[in-house]
Amino acid sequence: MPIHISRRTLAAYATVAALSLGLGTSAQAQDLPKEVRIGLQKGSAVLVLIKKQQLIEKRLKALGVPSVKWVEFQFGPPMLEALGAGVIDLGSVGDTPPVFAQAGGANLVYAAAIPASQHAVLVPKQSPIKTVADLKGKKVAFGKGSSAQNVTIKALATAGLTFGDIEPIYLSPADATAAFNGGNIDAWVVWDPYYAIAEERYGARSIASTSDRRLAGSGYYIASRSFASQYPAVLSTVLDEIRKGTEWAGRNRGELAALAAEATGIDVKSWTAAFARDEFTLGPVTDAHVAQQQRLADAFHALGIIPRRIDVREIVWQAPAP
Repeated sequence: MPIHISRRTLAAYATVAALSLGLGTSAQAQDLPKEVRIGLQKGSAVLVLIKKQQLIEKRLKALGVPSVKWVEFQFGPPMLEALGAGVIDLGSVGDTPPVFAQAGGANLVYAAAIPASQHAVLVPKQSPIKTVADLKGKKVAFGKGSSAQNVTIKALATAGLTFGDIEPIYLSPADATAAFNGGNIDAWVVWDPYYAIAEERYGARSIASTSDRRLAGSGYYIASRSFASQYPAVLSTVLDEIRKGTEWAGRNRGELAALAAEATGIDVKSWTAAFARDEFTLGPVTDAHVAQQQRLADAFHALGIIPRRIDVREIVWQAPAP
């Protein structure tokens, strides 16, 4: 969904990013990490592009950081488990994994915001299910703790249903693909590019999607709190390079689709379909994002999905002042 930020907030973020260009001087006053470890999902095309072209490696090497390590994850919750365990320093996820992670006491912070990938509630082409209301009593698959779980709950609400009205089946995208094609589930809630693949390859039919703004959310770059506290200028530099790559991707979607297909093995047609409905921006986490995440967290607590109430604002990273 579009990111609306105040001029003051944007100016502050831009100033920090600009200052990071001169990191060499300021960074000498602090220890630099020997390695920056970044988690990515197979569907994170922008990070796939940045990794392939070694954009962050080049930027950080010039500043005295010798190595960048990339670690691939299938979806968000395992990535944040790794981040909480100190295996990675930064990664991008949907809106739901950080809520679960914070509720579990993970040592992380929101570092930047991006529009979420498009999601859909999918059913097989010949399914008798026509609307979300028809999901009552049905088996609905999604990744537990993923953004698809939030989309599921919001979609059900639009039809007057609750989470208790379905039989949730917790599956990773790979396992859900097999279950969907094998007729073992009635519906599948997932994000691009898996959404596009299901449409293109398997003839899946969408009965609801995040093109309906009632279902839409945001995505986030989440950082280790320890890393963000110890190396704030390095984190700002990495985010600035990701911002550049994100903006380039938005201007060059066809080329991005070709690069993503080559790097992931997912066909160009699916990537092209996904990028046609995607948005490519990156900015700071605003009050609107905090409010959105707090509503999500409060709803999940009320449903008993997370064990305690959390205050999202407590883990929003503040970029260092000039």
